[in-house]
Amino acid sequence: MKVVVPFLCNTLMNFVVGLLLAKFLGPAEYGRFALTLAVAMAIQTLCFDWLRLAAIRFYSERTRTDEPHVRATLDASFAILIAAVCGTVILLLLSSFDVRLPKGLVGLAVAVSVANGLFDYHTALVRARFQDQVYARLVIAKNVLSLLLTVGGALLFGSAEMAVAGLCLSMTGSLLLGRRDLTDRDASSRLAHRALVRTMLGYAFPVVLANMLYQIIPLTDRAMAASQHGFAVSGQFSLAYDIGFRIASAIGSTIDILLFQVAVRLHENHGPDLAKQAVARNAGVVFAVLAPACAGCWIVLPSFERLIVPEQFSGQFSHYFTLLLPGLFFYAMIHWAVNPMFQIGKRTRPLIAAALIASLANGVLLFVLPAVADASDYAIAQSCALGVGLAALLVFATRLNPVWPRARDLAFTVLATLGMVAAVQPLRAMAPGTVTLLAQAGTGVLAYGALVLLFNIGGSRTFAIDVLSGLRSRRRRPAC
Repeated sequence: MKVVVPFLCNTLMNFVVGLLLAKFLGPAEYGRFALTLAVAMAIQTLCFDWLRLAAIRFYSERTRTDEPHVRATLDASFAILIAAVCGTVILLLLSSFDVRLPKGLVGLAVAVSVANGLFDYHTALVRARFQDQVYARLVIAKNVLSLLLTVGGALLFGSAEMAVAGLCLSMTGSLLLGRRDLTDRDASSRLAHRALVRTMLGYAFPVVLANMLYQIIPLTDRAMAASQHGFAVSGQFSLAYDIGFRIASAIGSTIDILLFQVAVRLHENHGPDLAKQAVARNAGVVFAVLAPACAGCWIVLPSFERLIVPEQFSGQFSHYFTLLLPGLFFYAMIHWAVNPMFQIGKRTRPLIAAALIASLANGVLLFVLPAVADASDYAIAQSCALGVGLAALLVFATRLNPVWPRARDLAFTVLATLGMVAAVQPLRAMAPGTVTLLAQAGTGVLAYGALVLLFNIGGSRTFAIDVLSGLRSRRRRPAC
């Protein structure tokens, strides 16, 4: 549980850094920055993310002591991949091949992919060993350096390139500061096993390829919006997506780091049946938190835009955010509610098919939707495509003979969310501002919480009664 606090702090700081970058860079430079990061995340996902997933699934305190070849294999694989990626990109940049992007942007994107890949990999190793204090130190160091170097670069130079360089340095610096806690002395490279690499790839690469296909959707949309309407429009579109994505991923990732590792342990110690039940409960929790959160974002959007969004992005932000919000909900459900059903059983290949269907749907919709003067068609296509991907994945999941979340809880979650919206709806007539934001958020939380307890969603009322009974028993217990 301790890992949640630094994780949420890291999410909040990423949110703040993103807004500060948008403010200091402006729409056009932020558009270049966002496109560079999108390319970097695509490279990282395809080349390095399978090692992060493998670390979470195969590495632990026990394997660190008893099976040092696991860490040795992971480290050796990462080193080889870094050399291969950097060598390939250098040859590509020196050649006459047209990559359709500025060479400086490509070079910085690769640097970010390596730095962020290393950071995510090492934090995954730390999480797998439940080293909460080490994780917290890494996150704090990265955030402090990011404020100084990434935001500082944007403020002093107003340049996307300098902001990206600061981002690379912040992640690399945090790893250097924590290198003592990140090293396994017994994990010599001589212990690396090729057979283990094949096992890890067989588990993780379908997930990676599916994630890559999902990332192609916003990457393609950003690039096409920049090409058709310019970097300023792409920047407006990108900020709305980035903020929404951070909110949705913060919710899903927080639940994931709390609960998925528990399901993995259940699978290892007690077999697949209990693990499937845990994954089903996790999916219900994701839905019960994500649905009201997305509805709440829409409710407070006018005040949020007035108070927090940089002035250069006002107006268009709420427009794009509203269009993108359904897709962000679908994306979070895919990755943190449904995907674990496949991951727990190590049957991850269907994830590729669902992601491919979503990517194709995005392309078809962009071809079918009428052209408009802004990037609205890209936002609509993205949301619809992710909805198609979620539907396809649910169909594929039926072949796993999974344990599903209780239909009763899902239905009452929808009713509770609608009740929350109805309770807050009269407050939307208030002028946007701090008081309105606090009133809407407070009313929404109270209304949804009351309905959750009333409907006993996920056994919440039973749990609350048990907790209160326990507190009363402790108070009545005589002192020794």
